[in-house]
Amino acid sequence: MPPASLRASRGAPFARLAGVGGYRPSRVVPNEEILRHIDSSDEWIRSRSGIVTRHWAGPDETVAEMALAASGKAIASAGITAEQIEAVVVSTVSHFSQTPAIATDIAHRLGTDKAAAFDISAACAGFGYGLTVAKGLIVDGSAGHVLVIGVERLSDLTDRTDRSTAFLFADGAGAVVLGPAQAPALGPTVWGSEGDKSQVIRQTVPWDEYQPGDKFPALRQEGQTVFRWAVFEMAKVAQQALDAAGITAQDLDVFIPHQANMRIIDSMAKTLKLPEHVAVARDIEFSGNTSAASIPLAMERMLETGQARSGDTALVIGFGAGLVYAATVVTLP
Repeated sequence: MPPASLRASRGAPFARLAGVGGYRPSRVVPNEEILRHIDSSDEWIRSRSGIVTRHWAGPDETVAEMALAASGKAIASAGITAEQIEAVVVSTVSHFSQTPAIATDIAHRLGTDKAAAFDISAACAGFGYGLTVAKGLIVDGSAGHVLVIGVERLSDLTDRTDRSTAFLFADGAGAVVLGPAQAPALGPTVWGSEGDKSQVIRQTVPWDEYQPGDKFPALRQEGQTVFRWAVFEMAKVAQQALDAAGITAQDLDVFIPHQANMRIIDSMAKTLKLPEHVAVARDIEFSGNTSAASIPLAMERMLETGQARSGDTALVIGFGAGLVYAATVVTLP
């Protein structure tokens, strides 16, 4: 008996960013508050990271609540209704319930009418991973509009006595809506992992080894190793994303890297030889490192402040724990 003939799915020719939204917790934490717990100085923190303030979530600003707030703005920005969202993809490392995925709760509370919903764990590259998955769903025909959310409460995983990381991490949510397009608006993704470096950024204690009364698990990283890898290796990945999209740095309007460290951002821009006209996201100064949320939060701020405009060509790249990375060129919504 011959094999059954399957019908191929058909989606949109291309996908695009249709809207963006963000949420920053109301509590602003200056460096002076961080210094209550570590032996350092405001000057040292600024020189090492570029961070002046960051946002930490309050008790009611949960991962779900922050994600819902950002998603509502992104959906409104896209000019659609929640019912039109057919898939919800959430990138986070700070939703502490193993199951169910937080995406299912968000999809239900948004009123998306039985949208597919799942979480991904790719740390600071998670937003790029989510974009790639969403683009595939739209082109494949599995979804017409996809909501991609990056959300973190990293203050829950911050050891406030650790001099090397206490000042870095922050909270927030960013979201984008992807929809169908008739022309290319998302370039090919250059992504991957270097698992031999998986211990460079890590959680201090796995959940299955944590015991009540122990010090709560926190994030640790080998700062110099991460810095060298991000500046030199990720600049190569960013260039590969430009090449894959068929453009040069001269064609860019905006550069939105993961907001890990101001020195990393500036060094990458220099290594890529970005022209002066390219606006560079430096949201880390007042937002800290929000991992999966950092790129969409920076994107929203640049559009709101006029540093970027709808239709601009932007290079986005995320990189972090794993070590994982993802870079692509996008047309801003």
